[in-house]
Amino acid sequence: MKLTIDHKSQVPLHVQAEALLRKLIESPEYSGGKLLPNEVDLSKELGISRTTLRQSINKLVYDGLLIRKKGVGTRVAESKSLSSKSKNWMSFSQEMSARGIPIRNFELHVSWVYPEKRLASFFQIKEDKKVLKLVRLRGRPEGPFVYFESYFHPNVGLTGEEDYKAPLYEMLEKEHAVVAMISKEEISALLADEFIAAKLETDIGSPILFRKRFVYDIDEKPIEYNLGFYKADSFIYTVESRRD
Repeated sequence: MKLTIDHKSQVPLHVQAEALLRKLIESPEYSGGKLLPNEVDLSKELGISRTTLRQSINKLVYDGLLIRKKGVGTRVAESKSLSSKSKNWMSFSQEMSARGIPIRNFELHVSWVYPEKRLASFFQIKEDKKVLKLVRLRGRPEGPFVYFESYFHPNVGLTGEEDYKAPLYEMLEKEHAVVAMISKEEISALLADEFIAAKLETDIGSPILFRKRFVYDIDEKPIEYNLGFYKADSFIYTVESRRD
């Protein structure tokens, strides 16, 4: 497929490049997750700088159409992005199990920490009261795509000895009679810093879906403060709304 940029056009070069790449990845030649030509060759073919090309590629990575992996290259997504719906929310383990998606824990750490001001304010406790912190790096068997940090109110009664490989909310209900009833969430986009990029095995500056989840029990008392960092090329968050 011949790719041609019109340098006399008033349309910005990166916008033209993005449109051409969209046509390229929709072609049969690039179905099945095929790698794109390397950036050096592609930028030469288009007659644009690598910086301009990378701007176009970053947008397509953000849209979930391309997947960039350090040391491998950029390939076309195979429509395997995971989807999460806001309606009838479940724990991550429950949701993935319901979809028949095998999940692996790459890291799991439990510790007791003093809460920062924002966390103490959410739990309505003093900053000298330790809370349980649960860190999990999770994903498909072939690689991680989400990094979680969860903090739990001391009144939940966690000891740190529980089985945190089990579905979290099932464990809370069975072992501590705590029912997670309400979830309030904030969704935003971030660029991966050095820490998150290393955890998710992606490049620094790659797009990340950042989700804050505030979980309450049946009495609307806070029980969990959760931070989730998702690789944007592996996860789609879907919101379903209905009019009354």
